[in-house]
Amino acid sequence: MLCGSWRNRRRQPEEPPVPAQVATPVGLLSPPASQEGNIKRPGLRALKKMGLSEDEDVRAMLRGSRFCKIRSPTWQKERLYRLQEDGLSVWFQRRIPRAPSQHIFFVQHIEAIREGHQSEGLRHFGGAFEPARCLTIAFKGRRKNLDLVAPTAEEAQRWVRGLGKLRARLDAMSQRERLDQYPPGDTHTWIHSYLHRADSNRDSKMSFKEIKSLLRMVNVDMNDMYAYRLFKECDHSKNERLEGPEIEEFLRRLLKRPELEEIFHRYSGEDRVLSAPELLEFLEDQGEPKATLAHAQQLIHTYELNETAKQHELMTLDGFMMYLLSPEGAALDSAHTRVFQDMDQPLAHYFISSSHNTYLTDSQIGGPSSTEAYVRAFAQGCRCVELDCWEGPGGEPVIYHGHTFTSKILFRDVIQAVREHAFTVSPYPVVLSLENHCGLEQQAAMARHLHTILGDMLVTQTLDPQNPEELPSPERLKGRVLVKGKKLPATRSENGRILSEREEEDEEEEEEEEVGAVEQRRRAKQISPELSALAVYCCAARLQTLRPPPVPPQPCQVSSLSERKAKKLIREAGNSFVRHNARHLTRVYPLGLRMNSANYSPQEMWNSGCQLVALNFQTPGYEMDLNAGRFLVNGQCGYILKPVCLRSPNTTFDPECPGPPRTTLTIQVLTAQQLPKLNAEKPNSIVDPLVRIEIHGVPADCARKETNYVLNNGFNPRWGQTLQFQLRVPELALVRFVVEDYDATSPNDFVGQFTLPLSSLKQGYRHIHLLSKDGASLSPATLFVHICIRG
Repeated sequence: MLCGSWRNRRRQPEEPPVPAQVATPVGLLSPPASQEGNIKRPGLRALKKMGLSEDEDVRAMLRGSRFCKIRSPTWQKERLYRLQEDGLSVWFQRRIPRAPSQHIFFVQHIEAIREGHQSEGLRHFGGAFEPARCLTIAFKGRRKNLDLVAPTAEEAQRWVRGLGKLRARLDAMSQRERLDQYPPGDTHTWIHSYLHRADSNRDSKMSFKEIKSLLRMVNVDMNDMYAYRLFKECDHSKNERLEGPEIEEFLRRLLKRPELEEIFHRYSGEDRVLSAPELLEFLEDQGEPKATLAHAQQLIHTYELNETAKQHELMTLDGFMMYLLSPEGAALDSAHTRVFQDMDQPLAHYFISSSHNTYLTDSQIGGPSSTEAYVRAFAQGCRCVELDCWEGPGGEPVIYHGHTFTSKILFRDVIQAVREHAFTVSPYPVVLSLENHCGLEQQAAMARHLHTILGDMLVTQTLDPQNPEELPSPERLKGRVLVKGKKLPATRSENGRILSEREEEDEEEEEEEEVGAVEQRRRAKQISPELSALAVYCCAARLQTLRPPPVPPQPCQVSSLSERKAKKLIREAGNSFVRHNARHLTRVYPLGLRMNSANYSPQEMWNSGCQLVALNFQTPGYEMDLNAGRFLVNGQCGYILKPVCLRSPNTTFDPECPGPPRTTLTIQVLTAQQLPKLNAEKPNSIVDPLVRIEIHGVPADCARKETNYVLNNGFNPRWGQTLQFQLRVPELALVRFVVEDYDATSPNDFVGQFTLPLSSLKQGYRHIHLLSKDGASLSPATLFVHICIRG
């Protein structure tokens, strides 16, 4: 095989082209190696600043490597991969040339690097290659894994080590260090790629025609008269060409942030620098909880770039801008990005990030099933995953969406993925929600695999013998796996038995059983003692009534409800349902009629205290934006402490009758910066952006308001419009910032969004760092707003 022998190598291609507009942070893109003249090459300098320019692994990556890319038993192609000089992007060869932006991937978009046969693709299709030569690059979002085989084990190790160093250095870089790499006197590095593309004759000089091309590339349709006036003001050589410092001046003036300058000058006075007391005044007006003189001095030390100013405890405009663009200056409270909530309360007191049909990577009719879907769910902080278990050949249970054309995966492979990946992002417990369609023999095989593979991770008995039925806390269950399944009554046959209709719980299974055979329905009502014993704290039980029974149900009983049934309970028994969920876990799942794996809004279910609100993680949309926003805080650990009104067993709260407004949220939408082009390869594609702010909470709080649109300017549009909302239950509210491209004749196109809990939204002047439809960063795209919360 070609990849195995590494023969017939093609001639190494030319230096890769520079990509068009892609979602990358300011300062990541460098000009190609062939570029010369007055436009400086910052690439190698970037690696020097990262302390990696002399690193042997990184230098080998800069030279490039030919890998065998594995997709299937028959699709195994040799491809060249090479680290770009910026140190943060990798160019790769394609058989059929495509748009430049589709020939690179970015180090910041890598989720994990796995060695050996540690992906589904390499386990199935890479058996002919020794594990030491194999590696997998897993990406954030929906991008597929990259399964590669190196010519030698040493070359594979160089890339594993090199990418690891680059990722670690990028994660460790402060906003200050990133700007230090590209000081204000030098053109922002990301613009170099566009300069190179706009410079049609490659003379490192820019005519007015080339400048107009540049403006279109960066999403600006500037008035010709204004653009030419700015061009002439920067053309100090009077030769109708901009070069070197003239280009830098043009770009600095283009990149000006007058709204930030206005705020800065309001506090700095005539000397145009902020002293520590003046910065403290700004912080107090921002509503910063830790606004002290010492904190102001620390911010100057962290973000100021001018050493002389820093020595005198002064902050310049550049330092002020860097602070406002940093995580400390963002809308999300940086203190909430760590685990900050009480994690010692019972499991029922938390919202728990939950996935439905976790094994699917596409629709539930004919989409593929994959263990990688579980890996990606865990990487997103998911703590409850679903396993649809069916009889498989050779006595091995399989997982797939029954009675459909979805592919099948082995139950034991999924459990192995749980062992390897469940706790890479969060240490808090994982719930395996079993939808069991197997007979007794294969149920016993499932129990055996759970014991053998998970070992001590698996909870097999109660932690507190004195209170065996009480739900433990996430803290006490760190690193443990819980099984949610059916439980045999205390008096049962040792070889298993058929549950009565009263004991059978799972409505989801019943819906699917209606289209199955009689034998499958019979098996679904059986439970083996081995599997029953593993349902310790999550015992599946039908929710018969919300009226208090003579004997209260035990807290370890978990109900599964379809979205329709849950909405009915919310509507007809709001407060009773809230009280039930204060003590018991409730799982909600999408209707089976959602054939394309569409989602429902999870907010309704959270309003009533439902903990396990299961969504199709593989389907992007506003529903998953809300889920990501809900679990964005508390260290993204997958557990969010419910508000007090949803935790008290005697609460009077009813989401349908929340009472009068008690909080006013006022948001002034000021500007946006560097919004991505919707069609990166189409030069004349310029967005007409508008901003919509949505409130998702109890029904009385739900609202959406939007600004006017700005014509033909995605680079630095200005609005200056104020939107106001009255809130009754602010502790449940999510705020979603959405940017769309206005279209008068058809629905607006999505540009970017960011969602977060109102309780984690900081007041004052803040940047909103936008995300794409699948949750990936759109950096450097931001909104700049002023936020005021009263009440």
